[in-house]
Amino acid sequence: MIKPTQVPWLLSAPALVLYSTFLIAPIASVFLISFFDFEFYGGIQVSFTLKNYIEILTDGYYYEVFARTFGVALAVTVACVILGTAEAYVLSRMGVRWKGIFLMVVLGPLLISVVVRTLGWALLFGSTGLISRGLQALGLVSGPVNLMYTNLGVGIALTHVMVPFMVIAVWASLQKINPSTEAAALSLGASQFTVIRRVIVPQVMPGILSGSIMVFAMSASAFATPAIVGGRRLKTVATAAYDEFLNTLNWPLGAALAALLLVATIVVLVATNRLIEKRYGAVFN
Repeated sequence: MIKPTQVPWLLSAPALVLYSTFLIAPIASVFLISFFDFEFYGGIQVSFTLKNYIEILTDGYYYEVFARTFGVALAVTVACVILGTAEAYVLSRMGVRWKGIFLMVVLGPLLISVVVRTLGWALLFGSTGLISRGLQALGLVSGPVNLMYTNLGVGIALTHVMVPFMVIAVWASLQKINPSTEAAALSLGASQFTVIRRVIVPQVMPGILSGSIMVFAMSASAFATPAIVGGRRLKTVATAAYDEFLNTLNWPLGAALAALLLVATIVVLVATNRLIEKRYGAVFN
């Protein structure tokens, strides 16, 4: 006889099993491997050690890699908040016919592989690419401009990849806003900028926060775009962990890098979430 309190658990059991198998188990395995030792000739040694974490936390090179990773992720998040919120607001004010067309334009890149999109940016960023030639033709620069293997190039490419996620999140929040509130503010003498700043933005803050969480987490852990545009010289945590896993075969050190990236990302997102909820608590409640 099944008790009523057991029904929710039984219904969610398949999803819990799938979640545990394909997410919890791999993450737990990575954390476990990060405490193993590695010898150049002996390979992975199954013995508990903090050697990998100590190496990362005491080496200035890894501090530079983490700083670059989170610096680029933060810049991409800010750019996506500005662009994505503006795009979502404009889309929400369009007519039904044009809204569908431009929504497909914004979300269309999600149908294309991120590798293909990044390779397209790589062609534009080269010293002989369209961007460099265009700037020279306009007389803005005197010589070739190469955005490949730079933080700026990685940031631009990642912003293009991540903006649709921000648009989706903000769009969902905009659909819940009563249009009469904006009209009421305008009728009381508020400017359009004031309406956006004091009426619209606070109400879409949950969407901006959720979009920022997605964009920051995916930007910090992105691999394809930093690997293609940043190259081997401009390391991020994801590309550094990849090198440790597949080039040096030092799986424990690569696992430690991945584990620290996950923990650091969660800490940053939780802290940001708390600060924003404290500032806009009334909106979230």
